[in-house]
Parts: sequence; structure tokens; C-alpha cells
Amino acid sequence: MSLQRSALVASGKVYRTHGISKRVSQINISAIKEMPLLASKVEGCVSLGQGIPSFPTPPHILDAVCEKMKNRQDSGKYTLGPGMPELREAIARYLNGKFSIGADPDREICVTVGAMEALSAAVLTLVDRGDEVILPSPNYASHIEQVLLAEGVPVFVPLSEDGWQLDVEGIRRAITPRTKAIIICSPHNPTGALFSEADLRAVADLAIQHDLVVISDETYDFLVYDGLKHFSFMSLPELKDRLVATFSFSKKYAMTGWRVGYVYASEGILDHLMKIHDAMAICAPTVSQYAALAALEGPQDCVAEIRTALSRRCDLICERLRGMAEHFEFVKPRGAYYLMARYRKEGVDSMSFALRLLYEARVITVPGSAFGPTGEGHVRMSFGGADAAIEEACDRIEKWLAGARF
Repeated sequence: MSLQRSALVASGKVYRTHGISKRVSQINISAIKEMPLLASKVEGCVSLGQGIPSFPTPPHILDAVCEKMKNRQDSGKYTLGPGMPELREAIARYLNGKFSIGADPDREICVTVGAMEALSAAVLTLVDRGDEVILPSPNYASHIEQVLLAEGVPVFVPLSEDGWQLDVEGIRRAITPRTKAIIICSPHNPTGALFSEADLRAVADLAIQHDLVVISDETYDFLVYDGLKHFSFMSLPELKDRLVATFSFSKKYAMTGWRVGYVYASEGILDHLMKIHDAMAICAPTVSQYAALAALEGPQDCVAEIRTALSRRCDLICERLRGMAEHFEFVKPRGAYYLMARYRKEGVDSMSFALRLLYEARVITVPGSAFGPTGEGHVRMSFGGADAAIEEACDRIEKWLAGARF
């Protein structure tokens, strides 16, 4: 049974098909969002599902926004389409300080409604009907739907499951005359992998050699553990004219509900991406842009505190899963706040396993099949929630596994 059909059966919802465009009919609400919707009908669930950090938005950001809302009449009005000039200038200073790329705030940066809008706009800008887009598998579920919405063809290249690393030769073999782009997210959602600098450089070389565009999802660029370092495509000047990099304030500053991010691309690409941005959003919410400006210009201790807490939670969930080794195997995350746990239940698809966890153990996870074919046989677990929630979820899973029949 397909992921879509399983979710529909579980929710009892039947979708209209008559008069609905094929491009919309062929995509799904991701299981990342579907599972909490199903869980809303189940009393007392605890979540290892959607990637929502438990931390409150830092006080200095809230204070700055309240001040702007009280004292700036423009706080309830549109900004320029690409975003407030002072925010774009702050973003350019950040990028130039980190990567020395000479980012132009007027020509190469657009503030978006989260990284999700930036990613969707990038795919719609670059991908025509029938174009192929290479996606490591497992990969972030919404990347798949974005490619399908553009009427492109997702081409999955499995990650090596022993460490969830890129298969550069597999990517090379997957390139055809129809290939248009490669989408890479590192640190990686859903596996928590951190892709090596050597492999990312090799992917960049392939993009240059074959005239491809790299769409780089940098949502978790700040969230790396165990003294490791994140390497970004932004560090490669030779890739500048074929790179679209998307960034988010959601996880770094605990601002998921503010819905603000940004995209960096060369002027030749951004000019066209702006058409999509204007048609879909006009501009990012003004109050959220003020929040983003305060985040960039304010103290950064909050980022370090979030990273430290999530590193501890990573150790916690790994310790708990090691205690369930007869039921799960996994690779310890090196970044982000997710892991893919392979469950040891032969013949059980991941949607069925996740639904049983939901309805019988009252624990929300996300079925691995949502993340591409290599995700089957796994469930994604997020450790963005509070320590107590992680402990409670693992307690429930242990108790459930002791009595569950398959």
C-alpha cells in the first residue's frame, strides 16, 4: 500500500480528484505533517515526529519585535519583495563574514517565507516538465513533492546506510541528458548525517562538468556535534553561478512559527526566482523580518545553548535506542536533530509500523518511506523535544515492543 493511500485510510479522508490538476494530484502532504494530524485525534501522544525544537524564541528577539510593532507604523505593511533592505544587508554581512563570497544584498539575496518557500521557488524556477533532479535517499520528504510539483522527475541515489554518506559514483551514474539539478541537505534531514567535504566537492565538480545547478538546503548549517565542522557549497566560488543556497531562522533561533528564511543565488537566477516569490508570497511577513534582523544582530549565545542542549538530547536518544538494540539499529547523528532507526520487523512496511506506534504506543514518529525508497524499513525520530518527552517516548516504545505482536 502506498504512503498516500495508507495515510488516507488512516485518516479516513477521501480527496476529490475531478477538476484537480495533475501536478497537484500527484503530490502528497508529507507524512511529517500527516502524522501529527492523525495524532491530534489520539489523546495523550508524545512526539518524536515533526522537527519542532522545544526552545522558546529568545527574549531579545521578542523584545525587538514588540518594540517595532509599537513604534513602527510599517510593521503591519508589506516590505519590498526581496525583503527589508536592512535585513538583506545584515544577511550579506553574515554570509560574507562566513564565506568571503561578496554577497550583494540587492542582487543576490531574497528573504522568503521560511526555507520551504525558498526551496519551492528554486525548484519551480529551474525545473521544467520531465527534467530530472537527483536526490540522495533517504532525503527530506518535501524535496520530493517540490520536484513533482514542478513536474520534474525525482531520481533517487541511495546513501550508504552504514554511515548515511553520499555515493558520489552513484550520483555520477544517475546523471543523464535530462538531469537539471542536484538537491543536497547537509547536515542531513532525515538521517542526521554530515556529508564530507571531499564528497561535496566531488558533487560540485559533477555539477560544473555536466552544467547542473546545486540546490543546497542549509537549514541545519549551525547544528553539528562532536567537534565536527560543516562544509558548505557556499565555500566554493567556482560554483557561484550554478548554486542556489537556502537558509532558515526556524531551527537556529527557535523561530519555526515566524516563517522566515532566505535564499542566496547569483543575479541571473535570483531575477527569475523573484517572479515565483512575487506570485506566491509578495514578501515575507514584516514582523518576522524584524525578528530575523534581531536574531542576526543580537547576541548569539542562544544558538550555542540550543546546540548544546540538542547535543545532549542526541546522546540521550542514542543511549535509549542502544537499550533496544534487539529491535532497532541506527547511525548516531553528526548534525541536525533526527535519526533514522531501522526496526527489526520483517515484512512490516514503515507506514504500518509508524501507525502502530501512534495508535498503540501513542508515540509520533515519521515512516521512513516518506523520505524516498531507501527510507523504507525505518522510522525517523526527532530529538528536538524536551528531555522528558524523549524519555517518555522511549519508555512507551519499550513497553509497547515488549507486548506487540507482528
